[in-house]
Amino acid sequence: MFDALMISRADGVVTTRLEQVDPMTLPEGDVTVEIDHSSLNYKDALAITRGAPVVRHFPMIPGIDLAGRVIHSDDPVHCPGDRVLATGWGLGERHWGGLARMARLSGRWLLPQPTGLSARQAMGIGTAGLTAMLCVMSLEEGGLTPASGPIIVNGGGGGVGGMAIMLLAQLGYQVAAVTGRPQLHAYLTSLGAMEVLPRDTLSPTGKALETARWAGGIDVVGGETLATMCASIQYGGTVAACGLAGGLALPMTVAPFILRGVRLQGIDSVMCPRPRRMTAWARLARDIDPTRLESMLHDAPLSDAIAIAPRILAGHIRGRTVITIN
Repeated sequence: MFDALMISRADGVVTTRLEQVDPMTLPEGDVTVEIDHSSLNYKDALAITRGAPVVRHFPMIPGIDLAGRVIHSDDPVHCPGDRVLATGWGLGERHWGGLARMARLSGRWLLPQPTGLSARQAMGIGTAGLTAMLCVMSLEEGGLTPASGPIIVNGGGGGVGGMAIMLLAQLGYQVAAVTGRPQLHAYLTSLGAMEVLPRDTLSPTGKALETARWAGGIDVVGGETLATMCASIQYGGTVAACGLAGGLALPMTVAPFILRGVRLQGIDSVMCPRPRRMTAWARLARDIDPTRLESMLHDAPLSDAIAIAPRILAGHIRGRTVITIN
């Protein structure tokens, strides 16, 4: 038997409990992993507190990230004893995830733990860091360099936003961080932000085009915020969009695209192909500042995850929460 968070639904009521689970009930997969660390993401917090729409099948072990050691493998790529990690691929949504002592999953979803990163650091980075690096890569592929001008990052107090600020600063970019929590000013500057702006910086004005202030941007919110960001980008700039907390609708005109040549790049880390993941994780292992990463991390045992989840949804926790399983 092993410890796991289990989300169940009975008579329309969703409950999450820490339970003992029989390994014989693990889902299909060709690799079994003994998990050392996981993380608690916004999506995990939604699953733990509300179940649907994140969880597609019940019962479900949440956790979109995991890192640990292979203890059984029918996949020729992975051998017992290998240190591995997994993010996305429907973990914690359609397939039992990482907030447990054990997981059985497809070997195709596993990557080797990057050299130079511990399991704790890898989960401190997790889906948030992978998403942030994919955003940075998209800006680079759009032709942006530190000489292009300042980059605006929305949602700086969260995991993706904080990781993006840290990565961009480490690469030499001037970063402006937008946050609705002014008390995070010192924290955001410690990550590398040159400027910290209030949330209303990206409030809609009704204009098709705003003052062209930013060479590029990373948006984790969507909706009106993303629309205003796109309208504020300099000629030929790029915006990477990776979130929808502000809504699915995008209330804007085509003016930034056809008058300024702005590029809007969507970022998906869940089904991102393995070769691009490998590139991103290699970059993360190389470009992450360990000291700044440490300043973003909060550690908690698995038994505390249920209590922490609503605090994440309420915006009371900054940075990243690493869950220690072993």
